[in-house]
Amino acid sequence: MSLLEFSSDAFMAAFFLYCFAFMFYVIAIAGKKWSNRDPQEHEKRWSKIAFFVSSTGLAAHLTFFFTRWFGSPMKQIPTSNMYEFMTFLGMAIMIAFTIIHAMYRKPLLGMFALPLTVIIVSYASVFPQEVQPLIPALNSIWLKVHVTTAALGEAFFAVGFAAGLMYLLRVVNFDDTTKKARRSQFWVEFTLYSIIVIIGFIIAVFGFRAAGYEAQFTQENVLIDANGAEQSKIETVNYYLPPIVQPYNSEIVNIQSFLGMDKPLFEAPHWMDGINAGRKLNTVVWSIIAGTLLYGLLRLLFRKRMGAVIHPMMDGIDPDDLDEISYRAIAIGFPIFTLGALIFAMIWAEIAWGRFWGWDPKEVWALITWLFYSAYLHFRLSKGWQGLRSAWLAVIGFVIVLFTLIGVNLIIAGLHSYSGV
Repeated sequence: MSLLEFSSDAFMAAFFLYCFAFMFYVIAIAGKKWSNRDPQEHEKRWSKIAFFVSSTGLAAHLTFFFTRWFGSPMKQIPTSNMYEFMTFLGMAIMIAFTIIHAMYRKPLLGMFALPLTVIIVSYASVFPQEVQPLIPALNSIWLKVHVTTAALGEAFFAVGFAAGLMYLLRVVNFDDTTKKARRSQFWVEFTLYSIIVIIGFIIAVFGFRAAGYEAQFTQENVLIDANGAEQSKIETVNYYLPPIVQPYNSEIVNIQSFLGMDKPLFEAPHWMDGINAGRKLNTVVWSIIAGTLLYGLLRLLFRKRMGAVIHPMMDGIDPDDLDEISYRAIAIGFPIFTLGALIFAMIWAEIAWGRFWGWDPKEVWALITWLFYSAYLHFRLSKGWQGLRSAWLAVIGFVIVLFTLIGVNLIIAGLHSYSGV
């Protein structure tokens, strides 16, 4: 067995161990009500089991990372495409969770950090998993220090997000009918819905991939060369989700029928340039459809909002502890992110492209992320923004991080677009 094959097996082992650890954390927290044991003893016992399993999963994840690194033909660090980066981010979140857990010993955090890791690892598996050669701009030692430190900083932001969301689920009263309470309930529910949309996207991709679904389109583009002459170029794009949206001004090559739909419902707007624009819009549409269906099924199953389902599990949890954990995680992650996403990134940009800063979309959003968390720490330390305000900022901040990672890489064209390959 080659190192790369062993690496894939280690990755699958890590994924399933994370899933089991999450279930054990749920048993530790939610199972207290039905256990015949003393609730504290029950929680302590199952928390130890859950933490051991999650740590074993992290060990398997580290094994995946290093065996893929040393098993690749060019011995390149596995952070050079979306699959590798997102798997590394999932591993970094587990490292950050382990550190924060060692500091505070709060098992409830695992009930939120573990599913976040599982979602990110599952999302990574959507992308091509082959080892891809580095393009010249990436072939630098600064790739290692820039990407790894930026991801580790974002991992601590993710733990801060998990604790912040837990705080909101703990303090928001889902039985209150006042206007202010309903507004808080709506935004907490919308946050949970957004997470379910990502899960729905992953389910849809793997479902249609298992069914072998594929459609293909061609698009003719007219290019003008340096001499002013027109040249025609035909590009092809493959869809692996049924094409609700087809690329603008494109022709169908082949399409499999799905639920009687043997042609796209509409065409992407003309201002969405590039043959891949329609495919990306189609992915967004399918994510919303699949996520909404999944959310609707969960609402039918529990007959109440998801926030109201989770809220009772927070009984007995000190919200001040959650507030402190969220702040501490972000405070640890901020200087690491500053080094990785700004300082090391600018050094790498100077070496790769001959300038420290070029207003590339990824650079701009990394700066927006840094400014947002700078404001978070300023309001927290200087203005006394604790509790509810601090929790909302932690949640919003990680939404910005996710857009920087996913939206900028895969939707907005720029020098970092290769990261989405």
